[in-house]
Amino acid sequence: MKRLKVIALVTVLTLAFAGCSKKVDNTKKQKSVTTEAPTIEAKGIKEPEATQNTEIQDGKERSKLTNEWIAADKAAARPYAVMLSNIKVASPQSGISQAGIIYECLVEGGITRLMGVFDEFDAEKIGSIRSARHYYVSLADEYDAIICHYGQSKYTEPKIEELGVDNLSGLSSVGTTVYERDSSIKSPHNVFASYDSILKGTKKMKYRTEYRKNLVSHYNFYEEDTVPKSDTDANTVNIEFSKAYSPVFSYDDASKEYVRSQFGQEHVDKTTGKPLMFKNLIVQFVKESTMDKVGRQDMDLAKATGEGYYISDGKAVKIKWKKNESEKIMEYYDESGEKLTVNTGKTYIALFPEDKASQITFK
Repeated sequence: MKRLKVIALVTVLTLAFAGCSKKVDNTKKQKSVTTEAPTIEAKGIKEPEATQNTEIQDGKERSKLTNEWIAADKAAARPYAVMLSNIKVASPQSGISQAGIIYECLVEGGITRLMGVFDEFDAEKIGSIRSARHYYVSLADEYDAIICHYGQSKYTEPKIEELGVDNLSGLSSVGTTVYERDSSIKSPHNVFASYDSILKGTKKMKYRTEYRKNLVSHYNFYEEDTVPKSDTDANTVNIEFSKAYSPVFSYDDASKEYVRSQFGQEHVDKTTGKPLMFKNLIVQFVKESTMDKVGRQDMDLAKATGEGYYISDGKAVKIKWKKNESEKIMEYYDESGEKLTVNTGKTYIALFPEDKASQITFK
């Protein structure tokens, strides 16, 4: 028995010293460790790898959403994907600037709806919060996020069940815990939540609160600010979803970020009065179609590939993307097929109909 214990100890020590002797790859990309992940096929695109950031500094870790330093407990916690109304009478939204990533997609009638993905936030008021659509559920699942919504289309609940996405619905038993109405604002644009109420709802539903271990990142991060290598200037970016919904992003040389405008004026956070600003913009071209007489939209996201743009520091480059919904994998790639690397900071992502690609313009 003693001999077996000695052999086991020697084996453990040998493996430990072998691990310590491995070389560290010193590149400009964010340091990460690779873990096992499911694979999917896509012509001309390399196999995905699951990455987990392990860098710690003064009790802080890098956000998986922005790569910025945030409190370690929030860096490890699952984010929240919050559905936000974007019609003019409900603008500006409260608490929206605390989102690390903001998505914009078409819904029925040519209007757009926003979804903010939040990790480190403390907002006392977030909203107005509106109903979800099934493709937003799929997007939330890419981040292992808990989706927060007040109502949903008839296609949404089946998608929630299919993907097993945790959600805080205003129309469920947890609704009064998470959401409240502001009587000074006309319904249905008067539903709001807060950081505290969202946490209470999560606790009540007994949802898992830490990221799943096999989470696959959408892209890598540069350690230093890097201007995309491109001849395409993108100091002004116009994304024309429709005539009424055409957000404009203007590059600010001082901050090296894009300022968002809509409805003819800067898009601000009602709480702070400051404009929304993004370090990165991504346009993801998707196959989009109308599902029914109401005009509800559908997007081909189940197992699909496509093209798009990555925009930062006044330049735009073409990219590719690949998604396998059932395996919870979504990644962006540069034109050479390498996983896309982006700058540290907040990101805006537009899912845009591929047959209207000409309505994305740069100046």
